[in-house]
Amino acid sequence: MTAAQLISFARGAPSLDIVDIEGLKAAAVRAFDADPGGVTAYGTSVGYLPLRKWIADKHGVAPEQVLVTNGSLQADAFLFDHLVGAGDAVVVERPTYDRTLLNLRNKGGEVHAVTTQTDGIDVDELRKLLESGVRPKLAHIIPNFQNPAGVTLSAEKRRALLDLAAEYGFTIFEDDPYADIRFRGDALPSMLSLDDKGVVVHASSFTKTVCPGVRVGYLVGPAPLIAEIAKKATNLYISPGMVAQAIVYQFCVAGDLERSIDTVCTALAERVRLLAASLREHIPGVSFTEPEGGYFLWVDFPEDIDVDKLLPAATARGVAVVKGSDFLLEGGKHALRLAFSAVTADEIDEGVRRLAAAIEDIRG
Repeated sequence: MTAAQLISFARGAPSLDIVDIEGLKAAAVRAFDADPGGVTAYGTSVGYLPLRKWIADKHGVAPEQVLVTNGSLQADAFLFDHLVGAGDAVVVERPTYDRTLLNLRNKGGEVHAVTTQTDGIDVDELRKLLESGVRPKLAHIIPNFQNPAGVTLSAEKRRALLDLAAEYGFTIFEDDPYADIRFRGDALPSMLSLDDKGVVVHASSFTKTVCPGVRVGYLVGPAPLIAEIAKKATNLYISPGMVAQAIVYQFCVAGDLERSIDTVCTALAERVRLLAASLREHIPGVSFTEPEGGYFLWVDFPEDIDVDKLLPAATARGVAVVKGSDFLLEGGKHALRLAFSAVTADEIDEGVRRLAAAIEDIRG
């Protein structure tokens, strides 16, 4: 591998070798053969109806509770647009997905960031915030293999969040695109499945389990809320992309999704193991929580490493990373998010060696 070849830990996307290209090609043919009219028509704003029902069955809800969207980020945008106005309080995890912060701040939301621990958001800190008088419209939670921290919300905290939402009257937005990408440990029930009070709206995506290019995500929530958002979607674009959604549907019903998930999980389990071992070997003083799944590992460096200086030095060494400060309202000056999904196993050690060399460059 030459220095000219960039090794990127920056993008949360699967490398091409773990995308089921042949399965997607076959699913596309089946989609056009099985339903040429449905694939080529405008469709409806709620999405491709067979896929909508498949998603509803997966989550044990009625189809009227599902809206299929152009990626889960659009599901986020729809819900934020529906619930959050200028000056409204919202709760996020600290750190959290950078585009969540961007979208909520663009809506004029008053963002309250609550500490993320190794088992998810600090519910005691959240309760104190609520007891102080803050009344959020929603709390945005990424429960499984959180982006960027890589941690998973414990079963105890899931139930505690549901109780707090019911007590203080806010919506839990369970943003859950990584749930199926589990390498180790037992799967935990979604907050949606535990919710008997109608406080959870759930979003997910096929980006991480099929491929990003399909741009298919979805929102699950109370039927009246979904109907209201669907009206806005009709006015915005008439319908999302029927071709992509029909391909995803055929991919799912043929059993290709399960095989794709197995492929992704096997590959990423090896990659995160190699990444953790390389970090420990080449960068003394680094600390991190090794995730049980997902795409990301959050790294805290000693305080003499300023990531604002490290980023250009790493780029010069041929390795791309993302600053921790991108995922926080403040702080993160000594942290990075490393995505291990797009790097192949033979690139990882070399990438960490380059990062270690960049650290030595800035230390002088």
